Amino acid sequence: MTGFRISEATQRLAPGRPFALESGAVLPGVEIAYRTWGRLNAAGDNAIVVCHALTGSADADDWWAPLFGPGRALDPERHFIVCSNVLGGCYGTTGPASPAPDGRRWGSRFPRVTVRDQVRLQMRLADHLGIAGIRCVVGGSMGGLQALEWALLDPQRVRAVASIAAAGRHPAWCIAWSEAQRLALAADPKFRGGDYAAADPPRQGLAAARAVAMVGYRSPLSLDERFGRSAADDDFAVRRWLRHHGNALAERFDANSYLMLIDAMDTHDLGRGRGGLAAALQRIRQPVLVGSVLTDALYVPPEQRSLVAWLPHGELFEIASQHGHDGFLIDADAVELALRRFLGAQSAPAPQPAPDVRLDAGYGYAC
Repeated sequence: MTGFRISEATQRLAPGRPFALESGAVLPGVEIAYRTWGRLNAAGDNAIVVCHALTGSADADDWWAPLFGPGRALDPERHFIVCSNVLGGCYGTTGPASPAPDGRRWGSRFPRVTVRDQVRLQMRLADHLGIAGIRCVVGGSMGGLQALEWALLDPQRVRAVASIAAAGRHPAWCIAWSEAQRLALAADPKFRGGDYAAADPPRQGLAAARAVAMVGYRSPLSLDERFGRSAADDDFAVRRWLRHHGNALAERFDANSYLMLIDAMDTHDLGRGRGGLAAALQRIRQPVLVGSVLTDALYVPPEQRSLVAWLPHGELFEIASQHGHDGFLIDADAVELALRRFLGAQSAPAPQPAPDVRLDAGYGYAC
């Protein structure tokens, strides 16, 4: 459906019925791209759901490889592991680069989606796969936002949650970083308000947006120790590094999807329609592992400490990484150890709250 690289191991689900969004808009049909590892047991309750970050894909064993393997936190011999590309993405799940009912790309016409919409589509996939119980939902960054929503939207299935390098709602600091990226992308004359040709996308604008993001994803210590003031041909190494990452993303990602996903993150607020953030977090009865990268300049550590303060069964673990926000990926071994210990402590089903009846009645399983 798109020209973006999708793993051969990726499977697809097309439920064949409309999907109502939180905004009130309705997608006449959706396709979900996903991957699985291991087997679902007879009781259907050994699942672990992995949620990817902003520009990630369903290939969790690629971008989070240290977590996978025998005896590790994500062990296909014990768990049925599921990771899907998010709604609005460009790695196989329906998004702006997908064909609309008229046969043309959705482009700028694609309706706005929220983190809750993304999780509800993941819930539809879990239904299709016959998952009766989810041992844990785990994700970092945007995936960490989704993991917390899972706890409230599907409390009957979700036994535990691990949210890493994330927050309960997008603070003004994160929204400001997002806007800087939007402005960079929109400045490319090829963007054309989102109605660019598939063969001539705004690569320079997307590369500039990614460069802005990369500065927020790392820490001063990380960049200084790696690059310092080293230069070649009057060009600083750190500048070449930024251009490399910007250009690499522009070759593998869709600009409209990028905007769609940062919009979803900016509108993220667990407390919306639930009496505020503190009230929403206090309704989460499952054990929640909250991961905090000590040098994170995007989702700063006070955000994670506030989550633990409000969660009835919250547990904080700190990642002593020098790499900033990206530490949850670069220093994945620390994440694996903490997650493995957390999962080992969850030997019995967690207390379950009442379902989120008001939300489910409006746009839950009925859509």
